[in-house]
Amino acid sequence: VNKIDTEGAQPERVRTEMTQQGLQPAEWGGETEFVDVSAKTHEGLDTLLETLQVVAELAELKANPDVEASGFVIESKLDAGRGPVATLLVQRGTLRVGDALVLVQRGTLRVGDALVAGGHWGRVRAMNDYLGTRVQEALPGDQVEVLGFDGVPEAGEFVRVVENERKARTLAADRANRLKTESLARQSGVKVSLEDILKLAREGTLKELNLVLKADVSGSLEAVEDEIARLPQDEVSVNVIHRGVGGINESDVMLGAASSGVILGFNVRPVGDARALASHEGVEIRSYTVIYKAIEDLRAAMEGMLEPEEVEDSLAEIEIRQTFRASKVGTIAGCFVTEGKVTRGSKTRLVRDGTVIYDGEIASLRRFNEDVREVASGFECGIVLTNFADVKEGDLLEVYTTRKVDRQLPDRVT
Repeated sequence: VNKIDTEGAQPERVRTEMTQQGLQPAEWGGETEFVDVSAKTHEGLDTLLETLQVVAELAELKANPDVEASGFVIESKLDAGRGPVATLLVQRGTLRVGDALVLVQRGTLRVGDALVAGGHWGRVRAMNDYLGTRVQEALPGDQVEVLGFDGVPEAGEFVRVVENERKARTLAADRANRLKTESLARQSGVKVSLEDILKLAREGTLKELNLVLKADVSGSLEAVEDEIARLPQDEVSVNVIHRGVGGINESDVMLGAASSGVILGFNVRPVGDARALASHEGVEIRSYTVIYKAIEDLRAAMEGMLEPEEVEDSLAEIEIRQTFRASKVGTIAGCFVTEGKVTRGSKTRLVRDGTVIYDGEIASLRRFNEDVREVASGFECGIVLTNFADVKEGDLLEVYTTRKVDRQLPDRVT
């Protein structure tokens, strides 16, 4: 349970919420170990290491260093000088020199090993430990930085050592094709016909904000996407048309121009002629260093795409106490203003026995024999309604005005 040093931290509440997910704390009679820590102040880290050691001993968790290394990508980035760099957690085997940051759990990682991570492959060219010292192999539990991938693998991808580069290329290509097919399948999960799209466009109900996401590391990219997914998208949807690690390049700009989208960069900047091309194509590039600031701006942009809401303000309430007939103007309602102030030309409703039977405007407003612009509360007046003469004693007039206000998105989806 991290960040216990922050103001308002409630570790006990975290435990309570985790019990709802089936994770019962050991101190409450369950089987899940909870340790309160602070990565900033280092509080509780010694207890965490001791707890891990105890659990490993009790469960007899052991790693085999004599098999092919495998594990998971924890983090990855595109280093300007060294190329793709990834953080791996190796579960078994031995890992040898390549290009990624690796925590070996099982097996041994050595320089020269051929690796496959999702749709990417590589050969370990060099490895550094957490102190920056060059090493030739990484045993289970060692943390190393590895160089050698052909691209930036996704965080969470399974990584394993294979016999040679040819097999690594083949497996990576197959995996890349499968990921592309799955992505297309997800995009086509909701089938909308051309007629439906045209209908929604005519009705003004189809609103979409296209985004190109770029970040310095894949972990940041996933964090931004998670926050975007939690935004309410019932009326305005956010469509991430492309995501990637590294600087904003010309291809990103052209993709944003083709889709009328916005480029959102986290801890990255335009490279080469990307900025000039964006200016020429009219593509907006937004750069951020704080995720929540990016989400706030994105939320504001989505709210700007919402149709404004019409709000009604009450101006006056009027009682009709007597009616008069005039040959030139029709029926005149003798009224008493009980609340507010009524003006000529105002919108008004006529309510009879709790039912609205007229909704229009005040055509004429008089006091005694003179036309007036307004009548305040506590005064009598004569009112003629536009195209309506069926007024009776005891009817009520509600005078109101309408205005449009910007709407706000509801709270984030949890």
